[in-house]
Amino acid sequence: MKRLRIAIVGVGHIGSQHAKHASTLGSLVAVCDIKQERASQIAEQFGCSAYFSIDELLSKEKDLDLVAVCTPNGLHAEHSIKALKAGCNVLCEKPMAITVHDCEQMIHTAEETNRRLFIVKQNRFNPPVKAVKKIIDEGKLGKILSVQVNCFWNRNPEYYQGSDWRGTRMLDGGTLFTQYSHFIDLLYWFVGDVEDVRAYTENYLHKGVVEFEDTGVVVLRFISGALGTIHFTINSYGKNMEGSVTLFGEKGTVKIGGQYLNHLEYQSIAGYEIPGLPPGNPPNMYGKNTGSMSNHDKVYENVIDVLMHGGSIATDLLDGLKTVQIIEKIYKVALKK
Repeated sequence: MKRLRIAIVGVGHIGSQHAKHASTLGSLVAVCDIKQERASQIAEQFGCSAYFSIDELLSKEKDLDLVAVCTPNGLHAEHSIKALKAGCNVLCEKPMAITVHDCEQMIHTAEETNRRLFIVKQNRFNPPVKAVKKIIDEGKLGKILSVQVNCFWNRNPEYYQGSDWRGTRMLDGGTLFTQYSHFIDLLYWFVGDVEDVRAYTENYLHKGVVEFEDTGVVVLRFISGALGTIHFTINSYGKNMEGSVTLFGEKGTVKIGGQYLNHLEYQSIAGYEIPGLPPGNPPNMYGKNTGSMSNHDKVYENVIDVLMHGGSIATDLLDGLKTVQIIEKIYKVALKK
């Protein structure tokens, strides 16, 4: 049975997770990283070729089915576009890019080259997230009136100082891109597009460490008429505290909580109860820090289903672009303050 021939560009923390699933569910034929020792180590671990530039990879590996782009945020567009133009399908890590313009260029290139472009949105596969999306689509909550998002994590200075790109505006983009774009994605997935934004941001404890905010408060008005708030910070003392989405509808209230959107913490729904949910995967580990749920196996299963069996894509390109568009709107108004 044919297995997808996969290459991974960028094999840091998240790229190494991709390598594990790509080698299990497909055929990992090459990895690439400008840090040669890192690329060589991962290549040796998984028995594949190592490259030290994306141009070298794409010129020498001519029969790739999929390139996974796991490089810093600010390079996602450049690397995805190069891979698409080389005739490869692309799986791009979140965020899709850090400007709407770059997202549009990625989409245009995918259309021009007739190749598929997938965006990683692994939190959509969390059991409580899937369950809540289902009851929203079925109308069990009625009209969504308001939504509250809390993102209370810890990212200490060492997290940034141990990286040559985290914390930079050019390659990282901001806290909402690197830490919390999954939450913005779920807002769009659950409630729809955003019409108006008000926001305040501050850098309280990371001055000289990051080039942007470490805390923000956002008020949203959705096109549907719903209202929303986002309170986010990387200053939760000592460890991650909470990552939650609470939805208030005409017919019900639900809260997806825990540290990583991994628990259904509350439900009160007219004439209905979400039944017992299976446990989710553990969170991704970034040294001493933890992040979102590690559902990359499900991401790869979906990519393989689409490319090999004509399945339905889990995250279309509009979803990837809309996440970036909403974040861009937030930062545009916050930077005016």
